Formats: sequence, C-alpha cells, structure tokens
Amino acid sequence: MRTTQPLLRSGLTVAAVAALPLALTAGPAAAAPGISVSTSGSTVSVTTTACSRTATNGGWGTASLLTSSQANFSQGRQVALSGTTSLQSGAWSGVSPGTYTVIVMCAFDNSTAGTQSIIVSGSATPTISATASASPSRGVMGGLGGATEDYGTLTLAAGGGLVALGALATAWFLRRRSRPYRL
Repeated sequence: MRTTQPLLRSGLTVAAVAALPLALTAGPAAAAPGISVSTSGSTVSVTTTACSRTATNGGWGTASLLTSSQANFSQGRQVALSGTTSLQSGAWSGVSPGTYTVIVMCAFDNSTAGTQSIIVSGSATPTISATASASPSRGVMGGLGGATEDYGTLTLAAGGGLVALGALATAWFLRRRSRPYRL
C-alpha cells in the first residue's frame, strides 16, 4: 500500500486554503448579453441589452437581416434599434419564408452585440435554428413543467403497496439478524 508524505499533504492543504480568499474575491464571470431573435408570421424582431450607450448622434445601434446569399452586414436589410439603456429592439415586417442571419452592431463602439440564425416559415410558429454567440436572456427556468403527471389511483396504490412490502421485508431481515442462533 502506498502512502503520501504528511508534508506533501499538508502543503497542498495550505495552498488550497491560501487560494480560497482569492477565488472568493474574484467576481463571477460576466456572460455576454447577446441578442434574442423571434418571429411571428412574417415579422422578425430582435432584442438586446448589449447596446446600453448611445453614440454621439443619439442612436443605439443597427440590426441587419441577411439572407443566405448575403455575406456581410452592409448587404442585409438594416433597421435602427430603438429603446432604453436597459433594452434595445428592432423589427422587420414582410419577411418571406427562408433562413436568415441577424447581426446587431452597437453604435457607441461599433462592436457586434451578437449573431443569430433563424428560420422564417410560412406558419405563425417560429423556429430558431442556431444561436451563435447569443446567451440565454433569462437563464434556466426551473419548476414543474412537463415533469408532473397525474397518476391514477391504481398506480398510487400499487406503489404504496411496494413501499409497504419493502418496509416489512427490511424489518423482518433486521429482526431476524439481531437474534442469536440457538442450537
């Protein structure tokens, strides 16, 4: 059997304890705000929180809707973003069915807020195909959701019976084990 030296183990412990305050004072990593794109029929809309400062002309930024044959931002159908410091948005109406890429550029520093591909179908239900450099805007939504199901009385009675049978078997086993064997 192999044992480690006490000095090595205590040295690693001291190093871990010394690094703990540094890890606790380092702030959480900030996720990139990205963009959120949705469709409703033939209307495509985009929202972002990344363009929170205006340029000298007072604009928040510009969003561009590119088809699959368009290569850069300037070739797309552009719309100016409107909104507040906490949320900016833009929309295109009369968009024909197909696959599109939405790119948002902030006006203050000419940075890209995010890029997302979306499929516009002829129906009213949106289909998002990919999210490149976009992060979830509200995080993971926990809760009951589809995890609940209404079970019938027979299913609940059978499960209760199995639990009771297991409890009885455990009690019998433990009681039998505690008795000394007599000859």
